[in-house]
Amino acid sequence: MLTVLVTGLAIGALYAAAALAYNVMYSTSKVLSITTGHIFMVSSVVGAWLIGDLGLPTVVGLAGSVAAAIVFGLVTEAVAIRRILARSDEHLWLLSTLALATIVQQAIGLWWGTEPRAFPRLIPQDYTAGIWDQKYWLPIGCVVLLALGLDLFYRRTLFGKVFLAVAEDAYAARARGISTERVRAFSYALSGLLGGVVGFAAGQLTFAYFALGLTLTLYGFIALAAGGLGSNVGAIVGGITLGLLSTFATYFFGGEYQQTIAVGLLMLFLLIKPEGLFGNKQVRQV
Repeated sequence: MLTVLVTGLAIGALYAAAALAYNVMYSTSKVLSITTGHIFMVSSVVGAWLIGDLGLPTVVGLAGSVAAAIVFGLVTEAVAIRRILARSDEHLWLLSTLALATIVQQAIGLWWGTEPRAFPRLIPQDYTAGIWDQKYWLPIGCVVLLALGLDLFYRRTLFGKVFLAVAEDAYAARARGISTERVRAFSYALSGLLGGVVGFAAGQLTFAYFALGLTLTLYGFIALAAGGLGSNVGAIVGGITLGLLSTFATYFFGGEYQQTIAVGLLMLFLLIKPEGLFGNKQVRQV
């Protein structure tokens, strides 16, 4: 049971990271990108290729994975978001990000293969096992550090305050001379950084799998809906809760009930508390 609990926390941390990436991108663009989970997938596949296939050091693999994830985040903003927002206020970004996610997923499937492949051990001299295995504590530790770093970035840096200003009111920020396009691009690069680090750290837990992106996109969105859109605390709480529920459902009832529990949680919050645990109610002036 303790192993199930630790596994749920590690998986929940991964879902929480996906929800945080959603929040970072949404804050400046008001877009829920379907490519969110694919950032993590690109990082894990690139890391497994650099370390496992090419035999490069772990540090080089981490740098390459994070760089690939950041580039993918910037490409998402430039290709699937920027032109859509410039031409229409409709939710056409749903189709554009879905198309980009599908293209990237199928391209990696053709190159990497469609079967899950083991991710190399990141710390070779590791004598821990069981609940203290690195595949559990690496993603948990990375998510905790990144969440704290994100909070410090927002509260303690000048650019973080500019970031919050654009998130609060993009039109007012633009009137003050802030380049909202550059801030939006930076937010997608920041999401790439977050997804790149966590996707690399969680590679041993998730394996390097081309279809991982779609799973994290779905579960990250459910965690975000449960915790509350726009709340980083809600993203973490929602992700951990979803991870624990999914893991315990698999343990007690079988893996076929995992998605049922996740979608049931989403439906529950949409019916009872649509704004999520820590989200703010949307007020529309009439």
